[in-house]
Amino acid sequence: MSSSRPTPIAQECKVSAAFQLRPATAVDGPAVIGLITALADFEKLPPPDEAGRARLLEHGFGPKPRFETWLATVPDSAAPVGYVLVFETYSTFEARPSLYIEDLFVLPAYRKLGIGTALLELCRRLARERGCGRMEWTCLDWNKRAQCVYESLGATPMKEWILYRLTRDKLAAPQ
Repeated sequence: MSSSRPTPIAQECKVSAAFQLRPATAVDGPAVIGLITALADFEKLPPPDEAGRARLLEHGFGPKPRFETWLATVPDSAAPVGYVLVFETYSTFEARPSLYIEDLFVLPAYRKLGIGTALLELCRRLARERGCGRMEWTCLDWNKRAQCVYESLGATPMKEWILYRLTRDKLAAPQ
């Protein structure tokens, strides 16, 4: 993606002979949508509809990107096999930006190769380089495998915090 914020990280990060990480570009839009659809299937959620897919492409690769996506590629696959989608938020208590991970996903056939961990480490580097005070994400309570990976890297679950959500229909409802 062409982020409005340049990053000193090499445009293509060779991680190992088994896979590479690189920033997504507009050409990768359909592959990113495919990975998001695969994540939706894994999480047993409906994927973005046609209008949602168009918004994702605009928000990720348009003139004012709202997020950035990094892809994992392997030599034996024509399409990317994993991705991480991130954006910055801001912590008033830290008085610094935070890097928020919205999605992190690796196709099942490519798990246990270290791709997910490498994507997390890439995010850690991005957060450090951008002066972030922290990096945050959510995880489904039933995804114990992911929780073990996160905790092995030093992440701690924030059990005292409760996630609240207003859906689009509630946002539009008069009070």
